[in-house]
Amino acid sequence: MPSSTHAASWLDLPADHPFGVAHLPYGVFSTADHGPRVGVRIGDDVLDVSEVARIGRDAVGVGDGPDLTAAWEQPSLNAFLELGHDAWAVARSWLVEVLTDAAHAERTRPHLVPLDDVTMHLPVEVADYVDFYASEHHASNVGRIFRPDSEPLTPNWKHLPIGYHGRSGTVVVSGTDLVRPRGQRKGPTDPAPTFGPSRKLDIEAELGFVVGGSSTLGEPVPVGRAAREHLFGVVLLNDWSARDIQAWEYVPLGPFLGKSFGTSISAWVTPLAALAAARVPLPAQDPEPLPYLRGADDEVFGLDLHLEVVWNGTVVARPEYRDLYWSPAQMLAHLSVNGASIRSGDLFGSGTISGQAKETRGSFLELSWNGTEPVRLDDGSERTFLEDGDTVVLRGWATGTDGGRLELGEVSGTIRPAATA
Repeated sequence: MPSSTHAASWLDLPADHPFGVAHLPYGVFSTADHGPRVGVRIGDDVLDVSEVARIGRDAVGVGDGPDLTAAWEQPSLNAFLELGHDAWAVARSWLVEVLTDAAHAERTRPHLVPLDDVTMHLPVEVADYVDFYASEHHASNVGRIFRPDSEPLTPNWKHLPIGYHGRSGTVVVSGTDLVRPRGQRKGPTDPAPTFGPSRKLDIEAELGFVVGGSSTLGEPVPVGRAAREHLFGVVLLNDWSARDIQAWEYVPLGPFLGKSFGTSISAWVTPLAALAAARVPLPAQDPEPLPYLRGADDEVFGLDLHLEVVWNGTVVARPEYRDLYWSPAQMLAHLSVNGASIRSGDLFGSGTISGQAKETRGSFLELSWNGTEPVRLDDGSERTFLEDGDTVVLRGWATGTDGGRLELGEVSGTIRPAATA
């Protein structure tokens, strides 16, 4: 186990606390007497970082650096993201100092708020949202389900990170209920399409990447710059999917209403810096990607992240992120290679995280093999797709830079009945 890179906090947290000094995820919170602003989770408290920055402007180089107080007083992380990677590093170093040096304890302690006393909000005002399809096992499973007489992977899959543009306005924070979508559906043997609530409502267990810093329209962002300057942090992401609506609409232009009704993300954004010990090599990429998708090992990497999918209290799958074929830096480079600009607050998803074994499949489409193999829950009930009232929780963890267990903020949602006509 790696040795700790941080001194113990004066908060006297348990050494194995998953939200210790080695983590420090960012979120947006409010209290009964104060509106939304940026906070950092430490243990079971939220640190009101704008207030701490205000009293520490002359500490640890912060007085000569970016105006963190102004950025952290905002009701989203966007202003902080726009400050860029150097400011993120200064902020993280300073927060570690504040939370580990007892000299800061007296003035910092009043700005710690118990988690039970806060309301969490969407951490980022999402600028653009893109969802990729980076798991070879997921793409192969979907190909076998829907194209049983063809090759599982389409010819382009190993040449470029495939994705689609989603709807940023329907990205919601963990804990938000999801209303069952309505739309057109047509089964293979139906004579004509019908309209109504989705009968094949699904989830997709994903990792979302939060982007900081902007680029100029017409200038692609190369892999190295994407990795070093624009990947701020990660969230767990549930790309809710109406498979019957999706199946009828997706040819020829891809996902639309079967995806755009809702995407849930966790309230806490884990900085990529906190996941330095979780970086691992990608699976072998064959054929070798085109030059614009190549990079050094510290630019093109995977992450050893472990996920759980919990359906009405039953763990039904344990996907492994390290199985994904494409790197986040490759995804961001491909997203911009045509000259499309990126903005602070952009969010992109990895696509469903699935492995080769059944218990590592990250969607109910795969777990139930399109409804032909019901999933048994601990209460004895069986499911193929989501029913009204069902709750899904995604959890994730990795090894932190101190060698301990670092837990990502969970993402949950409960299905409510479709709206009446």
